[in-house]
Amino acid sequence: MILKPLDDRVVIEIKGQAAEKNVGGIIIPETVKEKPLIGTVISVGTDEELQEIVKIGDKILYAKYGGTEVELDSKKYLIVSRADILAIVT
Repeated sequence: MILKPLDDRVVIEIKGQAAEKNVGGIIIPETVKEKPLIGTVISVGTDEELQEIVKIGDKILYAKYGGTEVELDSKKYLIVSRADILAIVT
């Protein structure tokens, strides 16, 4: 399945983090950890100005509470609007 964002939206692939063990041996599940705020651009919407700024494959920093999370084919994606993109990571 392919996600094609509309207008000024971008689809970002979120890298999942596995549960980790701290020094005391307590396992911290993914659900209680903070989400990463950096993702890889998978698809860019139809806004021509946005297409010139953000390219597929770019790593971007996005707003903490921005976007809509979607899971397809056991991969996590985030659909964010242009206003939720904070920076391109180089």
